[in-house]
Amino acid sequence: MASLEISQRGALWIVATGVIAAGLYFLREPLTQFAMALILWLAIDGLTTTLDMRLPFTPRWLALPIALILVLSLFALIGFVVIDNLANILSDLNRYEFRLNQVISQAHRALGAPGIPSTVRDLVAQANPNNRLAVEIGGSLQNFASAATFTLIYLAFLFPASAAMKDKLDFIFRGKGQREAAREVLARIRESMERYLWVQTVMSLVITALTYITLRIIGLENALFWSFLIFFLNYIPTIGSIAAVALTTAVALVQFPTLPPVFAIFAGVGLWQFVIGNFVQPRMTGESLNLSAVVVLLALAIWGLVWGIVGAFLAAPMTVMIMIVLAQFPSTRWIAILLSADGKPTPETKRVSKSESGPK
Repeated sequence: MASLEISQRGALWIVATGVIAAGLYFLREPLTQFAMALILWLAIDGLTTTLDMRLPFTPRWLALPIALILVLSLFALIGFVVIDNLANILSDLNRYEFRLNQVISQAHRALGAPGIPSTVRDLVAQANPNNRLAVEIGGSLQNFASAATFTLIYLAFLFPASAAMKDKLDFIFRGKGQREAAREVLARIRESMERYLWVQTVMSLVITALTYITLRIIGLENALFWSFLIFFLNYIPTIGSIAAVALTTAVALVQFPTLPPVFAIFAGVGLWQFVIGNFVQPRMTGESLNLSAVVVLLALAIWGLVWGIVGAFLAAPMTVMIMIVLAQFPSTRWIAILLSADGKPTPETKRVSKSESGPK
């Protein structure tokens, strides 16, 4: 009888996991937009609380619009810089194409491959035989603009929804103990997310600044553009650092006719990624990102498969959120323990955001 019950429970877990995975995949477009809006809301709410606590003469009703303007202005500035530098890159496409053809020809001769080396246009034609590359790029830009619009709409509705959450918990959980437990779980999730976002943003800004200085000294063109791309890549655990080094090295290989500047960029960008990523960042994210290294890589693969590039950005915070929720139930706590790095998936909450008590 007991074995039958265990089998039924295991089958139920498998079916539930499959249904949830299918739902996350088929509804990935609205869910990723909502998830990005939630991350933005947490960043704004965390900055609001920081301003409220650090600036005693700033009431919360004033700290909230200041935080909102600061966060959205940062993203607007990054978008402006990326678009402006992208125009410069597109204007130099002919020069880049000539250099790429040289690199392809050199690699072709070095490998001793037979026949005539392919050109960039040949490779693009093979990858896109119907010559619809421009149409696909235009469609991607249109989808990005649509996703950004819906993300901002979700963000606008999250603020009044979060203000009413306290009353909703009172209606859902009638017992005082249940309400306190639910609030504690939400506080832990919020605190972990806000701390993770804060540390990740600070570390990304430091790496971006050091990378920009390095690229400018060596002489890489459009250094600000590549530095901002690295800023976003650093939100992807492990893989983002590798992609940042590979990206700048590939760009240097196209620009410089000799190898010493290429090796200099590879060593310089790789140095900042290695030092900060392995010595500075773990000390700061240890309490917020309490995930095993293997779990981080597995989460990156799974969320990236389900939600694409947005899933790669959200892999770590989403997995932390799931770990904290699973730790609240005896039947699933063992999963949370396996996901955690130190076997303690629910550390003590150090603070509770002032927003939970409502505006001043």
